[in-house]
Amino acid sequence: MPDFINRFGEVGANGEKFLSSERQSIITSLLSAGTFVGALAQAFTSDRFGRRGSILIWAAIFTIGVAIQTGTEFSVAQLTIGRFIAGLGVGALSAIVPLYNGETSPKALRGTLLVLYQLQIIIGLFLSYVLDLATHHIPNSASWRVPVGLQLLLGLVLLSGIFFLPESPRHLLGQGKSAEARRVIAALNGVPETDELVDELVAELDYAIHAENDGGKATWAECFSTRNALWKRTGNGMMLQFLQQLNGQNFYYYYGDTFFQSAGTELSPYVIQVILGGVSVIGTIPALRLIETWGRRRSLLTGAILEAICSIVAGLRKTDKEASDVLIAFAVLHVFSFSVFWGPTPWVYLGESFPLRVRAKSIALGSATNWFWNFLLSFFAPRIAAKIGPLILLIFFGMLLVGYVYVYFFIPETKGLSLEEVDELYKSGVKPWNSVGWKPHLGEEAHEKAIQGRHIHEKDSSGTPSIKA
Repeated sequence: MPDFINRFGEVGANGEKFLSSERQSIITSLLSAGTFVGALAQAFTSDRFGRRGSILIWAAIFTIGVAIQTGTEFSVAQLTIGRFIAGLGVGALSAIVPLYNGETSPKALRGTLLVLYQLQIIIGLFLSYVLDLATHHIPNSASWRVPVGLQLLLGLVLLSGIFFLPESPRHLLGQGKSAEARRVIAALNGVPETDELVDELVAELDYAIHAENDGGKATWAECFSTRNALWKRTGNGMMLQFLQQLNGQNFYYYYGDTFFQSAGTELSPYVIQVILGGVSVIGTIPALRLIETWGRRRSLLTGAILEAICSIVAGLRKTDKEASDVLIAFAVLHVFSFSVFWGPTPWVYLGESFPLRVRAKSIALGSATNWFWNFLLSFFAPRIAAKIGPLILLIFFGMLLVGYVYVYFFIPETKGLSLEEVDELYKSGVKPWNSVGWKPHLGEEAHEKAIQGRHIHEKDSSGTPSIKA
C-alpha cells in the first residue's frame, strides 16, 4: 500500500520511502506484545467482574486501540501504541472467550462450539485479506484506513451484543448466586428451572466447586501446585500453545507472500494471503465434527504427522521452478492440516482442562504463552528465513515431532466429559494413552445428591415425603 509506506516508511539511499524489515517487524510484533499482557491481565477481571463484565471491558479497550490506529496521520509511535492497546484487547478476549464458551456449553457440544470460535477467527482473517486485496490499489489513506477502521464495527458489535448473553453459571455458583445460576442453566438447556436436569447440573457444579474452594482463594502459584495435578494441567495447556505457534503455519500467515515470491510464483502478495485464508476456512470446517468424533488426542497426533510431512518436503526443495511449485503445494497442505487439527484443538483443550478455582489464571497462562511465542515468531522468523531460506521449515518439522511425542505421553482424552469430570480424570491418575475409555464417577455422586435435594424440596412443599425414581 503506497500511502502506508509513504506515511510510515523510511527514506532510502535513493531518496524514496520504503518499509524496512526492522520497522515492519516492530509494527507487526507490537500487537503480539499487547496480546501477551492482555491475556494475563484478564485473569483478574474475569474473576473480579465476571466473564461477561470482563468481555465488556476488554472489547472497549480493543475498540480504543483500533480508533487510535485509524486516526494516525504520520506518527509511527501513535500507530504502534494503537496496535499495542488493541493487542491488549485481543489477548484478553482470546483467553476469556474459550473460558466463557467452556463454562456455558453442554459437554457434548463443548468441543464443537470452541472450534466454532476458532472458525470465526479464521473467517475474520480471511475477510481481512479479501478487504486488503480490494483496497490496496486505492491511491490515498483509505487503502489502509478502511481495513483498520472496520474493526471498530466489530468492536461495537461485541460491546452491544454482550448485554444479550448470560453470565457463566459456574462463575455465578462460585460467587454464591445459586438462584441466578439456576435461571441461566435452565435457559441454556431450554428447560424450566424446576426440571430434573437443572437439579442434577447444579448439584454436580456445587459438589465440585465446594470441594475445590476448601483451600481458600487461589493464587498464581497454585496453577503449578501438585494439588489435583494442577501443575500438569497448566503445563499441558502452555505446552500445546507453544507447540501450536511452532507448527510453522504462522510463518506462512505473516510472511508467506514474501516466501512464495522468492519461490518463483507470479501471484501478488494480496492474492497469496487470500488463498491461504481461504484454505484455513475450508480446513477448519471439518474440525467442527472431528473434534468430537476423533477426539482431542487423535486430532493432535494426526495433525502433527501430516504437518511434519509437509514441512520436510517443502523445506528440502531445490531451487528450480518445479521444486518451487512443490513448496507452494505442500505449504498449502500444511496450512490446511493445521486448520483441521492444531489450529482449534489446543484452544479446545485449554478451555476445558482446569477447575473453576484456577480456571481464569491457568487459561491466561496458556493464552499468554501462545501470544509470547507469536511475538517471537513474528519478530525473528523473517530474519532467520533471510539467512537459511526454506530450511527454516526443518525447525518446524523438528517441533512437530516433539509435539507428537508430547501429546502421546502427556495429553489425556477429554472428549465427552463435563468440566468437573475432566477434573476427576486428572485426579484419577489415568495414563494419557489409556484415557480414551476412562469413565467418570462424579456424575453418579452428583446425581444422588440431586435426588436427595429434590426429595427434601418436595417434602418441604407438600408436607409429606414423596418417593421419586
